[in-house]
Amino acid sequence: MLVEVKVQSLGLDRSSDTPVVILQELDGERVLPIWIGPSEASAIAMHLAKMEFSRPLTHDLVVSVLNGLGGVLQKVVITRVEKQTYYAELIVKRNGEVLSLDARPSDSIAVALRVDARIFAQDELLQHSSIQIAEDESASLPGDEESSKVMGPEELQEHLRRLNPEDFGRFTP
Repeated sequence: MLVEVKVQSLGLDRSSDTPVVILQELDGERVLPIWIGPSEASAIAMHLAKMEFSRPLTHDLVVSVLNGLGGVLQKVVITRVEKQTYYAELIVKRNGEVLSLDARPSDSIAVALRVDARIFAQDELLQHSSIQIAEDESASLPGDEESSKVMGPEELQEHLRRLNPEDFGRFTP
């Protein structure tokens, strides 16, 4: 069963300094944390902060390509997790045909936010990853003078911009 979710917050995992997007079910308290890359976190943070750029960024380009080809993003579905990797699908309607495109959840969320498309997750993903987050609380971020400090989208975007790749540790596939 699919459950509609929204981006509840964006933060950094203190143990790994990895960005995390927290999806929360619309009609409930369950959440789905998905660890994402710094570029995708920045793209999501910039959109949440309503930042505009003179030239299209990658996710804006995806939207332009979809529109240019006559497609409309109907929804995003976070479908499953395998070996700690989440999978998603972009559900696109074009010329009366519905297409399902495999995509990373982080890219899917960034594109969905740009076109106000709905985001869904499989119910079992929310059940297995459920953690409680207060309604007006965001994830705390590392590197702050006060460990309880919470960053808004603009502050997170600036924090991510200042990070070096080495700050995220060595990637091991």
